[in-house]
Amino acid sequence: MFRGIVWIRPDTRLPFIRLRMVFFAISGVLVAGSLLLMAARGLNYGIDFTGGIMIEARFSGPVDVAATRAKVDSLDLGGTEIQGFGGPNEVLIRLPLQEGDEKAQSRAVEKVKSALGASVEYRRVETVGPKVGAELLRESIVAVIVSLGGIMVYLWFRFEWKWGAAGIAALFHDVISTVGVFSLSGLEFNLSTVAALLTIAGYSINDTVVIFDRVRENLRKFKTMPLPELFDRSINETLSRTINTSGTVFLTVLALYAFGGPVIRDFSFALLWGVVVGSYSTICVALPLLLYMNIDRGA
Repeated sequence: MFRGIVWIRPDTRLPFIRLRMVFFAISGVLVAGSLLLMAARGLNYGIDFTGGIMIEARFSGPVDVAATRAKVDSLDLGGTEIQGFGGPNEVLIRLPLQEGDEKAQSRAVEKVKSALGASVEYRRVETVGPKVGAELLRESIVAVIVSLGGIMVYLWFRFEWKWGAAGIAALFHDVISTVGVFSLSGLEFNLSTVAALLTIAGYSINDTVVIFDRVRENLRKFKTMPLPELFDRSINETLSRTINTSGTVFLTVLALYAFGGPVIRDFSFALLWGVVVGSYSTICVALPLLLYMNIDRGA
C-alpha cells in the first residue's frame, strides 16, 4: 500500500531542543524587526481599508502605462496610481476618494473612462468609502484576535492551559512576522491578506496539535525520560509528516502564486510565507517554550 514519501529515517535524532536558544534569538529578531517595521513604515493598505476607487481596465492591445498615467493625471483627480495588472493589455487604476457624495465618485469614474476611450473594457470598478474602510480594518483585527483566542481555548481544553499558551505564542509569532514581511515588501495589505492570516493560523495550529499529541503520547510511554530528550524524540517522529505535508502545501500555493494571476498573488505570497514560518514556529517556538511551562507529565 502506498504510504507517501518518507524523507526522514525513523531513527533520526536531530537536536532541535538543544538549539532552542538559537531559535529563540532568530524568532526574537524576526518579531522585533516586524514590530519596528510596522511602527516605522506601516502597511500599504489596500482600498478595502483606506477607501478609494479601483478600476481594472483591459485594452485591445498592449498598453502604454506611462501614456495612460499621463491621461489620468491630466484629469486632476488627486494622487492616482496606475500599474500593469495581469496581461500586457491590462492596468489597475487607483483613485483617491473625491470630495462629495457617491455622485462625485461616479463622475470621477466617468472622466477616466472618457479619457481612455470607448475601446477599453472595464472589468471591475469598486468604490469604498472611508467609514466602510475603517470598519473593515477594525473588524479584520477583531476577526484575527477572536480566531487566535478561539484556538487558545481549543488547545486549553484538548491539553491544558500551558500547552495553549505555548501554541498561541507560536501563532502570534506567525501572524506578526507575516505582517512584518508585508510591511518590508510594501505589498498591498487588504481583506485577502487577512483571510491569508486566518488560513496561516489554522494551518500552523494543525501542525502544532499533531506534534503536541505525539508529545503527550510519549509522556505516557516514557515516564522517566528527560523532557528535552522526549521533545526531540517527538519532533523527529513527526518530522516526515511535517515535511511531506508542508512541502505539498507549499508547492500547491507556489503554483497559485506563479499562475493564479495578480488578483490572488498577495494572498498566495502570504500563504507561502505562512507555510514556512508556521512549520518553523511549531518545532522551534511552541515546543521549546513548552519546556519552560512546568507541564504535568500525566497530561
